[in-house]
Amino acid sequence: MASFKNSVLLILLTMAIIIVADAAKKGRVKASEEEKKELKRQLKAINKPAIKSFKTENGEIFDCIDIHKQLAFDHPLLKNHSVQMKPTNAPEWITSNNISQKVGLFQFLQKGISCPHGTVIVKRTTIQDLIQSQRLKSIGFNSPRHVLTEGNNIDLTGHHFATADYGYSRIYGVKGNINLWDVHVSNDQVSIATMAIAEGPIEHLASISVGWMVNPLLYQDHIHLYTYWTADGYTKTGCYDIKCPGFVQVSKRIPLGVLLQPVSVYGGIQKEMDLSLHQDHATGDWWFVFGGENVGYWPKSLFIGSGLVKGAHLASWGGQVYSPVKEKSPVMGSGHFPEEGFGKAAFVNGIQIIDGSGEALIPQIYTIKTHESTPMCYTTKYVHDDDEPWIRAIYYGGPGGCIG
Repeated sequence: MASFKNSVLLILLTMAIIIVADAAKKGRVKASEEEKKELKRQLKAINKPAIKSFKTENGEIFDCIDIHKQLAFDHPLLKNHSVQMKPTNAPEWITSNNISQKVGLFQFLQKGISCPHGTVIVKRTTIQDLIQSQRLKSIGFNSPRHVLTEGNNIDLTGHHFATADYGYSRIYGVKGNINLWDVHVSNDQVSIATMAIAEGPIEHLASISVGWMVNPLLYQDHIHLYTYWTADGYTKTGCYDIKCPGFVQVSKRIPLGVLLQPVSVYGGIQKEMDLSLHQDHATGDWWFVFGGENVGYWPKSLFIGSGLVKGAHLASWGGQVYSPVKEKSPVMGSGHFPEEGFGKAAFVNGIQIIDGSGEALIPQIYTIKTHESTPMCYTTKYVHDDDEPWIRAIYYGGPGGCIG
């Protein structure tokens, strides 16, 4: 009965959002008092009661939620799910050379923001967030895509890629250190640095992607940590961060959707974040780890009937951008081509995978292929072996300016 009520609430919420979004134009949108009242009522189904709350300097609100009462458990497949506080197995990643600086766990949130034991930290969803998310769909960007979807029935109009892809053998985890750049895009554009895994035929494509995103309609400002998942080729399942039931948060220090800072400086200090995804061999859950901190996981049950139940067959690292039709595409990465090299071009280093035995491996050179959907605007350079300073890495990106 509870799951039925939640489904009804979400349907009513969607209807209310659409009513407001139909009148939306670029920028922030104002709702009538009646619409606000309805949206606030429906937001109670999304924003769980907070034990403690914080408001940041840029106006974002973070709530400390009882770990057992988070939104994830509104999903009908997770009705009787027991929270896994940590994975039963943790990969021992291979240490590699590093000449850039990693962003620490405590650099995201301002001092004084700390959640008590037994809670998790989540970014509060607002009425404006919901209106803007609907606006994002109306301009044609429903979600991050994957190069796997090219040549299939999924609309990739406005999407551009520059990635390195691994599909040589089945994998159970991926890792990469993603370079941080706070680029400027217009209100209707999106620029992403991503690491993703995927499995299954296109109609049942299951995929998880993590990284950073500059997306004014979704995050309002600057560069934010993002996640996205789907179990049916971006059709009905999945969402960003915790905007729908599914992802089980366990960290009380790293909220999804958080503003990332500090970032890289062109010709100066380079900043990166250490991300990994791996499947727990005992439970089948897919864990998201940031800088050694277990942020949370996508339970195996979300993917039963599609892929990712027993590993993945494709991994990808690199960049993606989106721009509406007839509008020039935005910058990707740092906005500079890979040929400019370290300190100027965006990169992902420390590329690794987990094989069937659970061991971390540095992929063989021939198993990684670069992909450039629009090479006149964005390219990829694969760095390996004797190419200093990393064993396996890519430079990617470009200034944009393409249409279509």
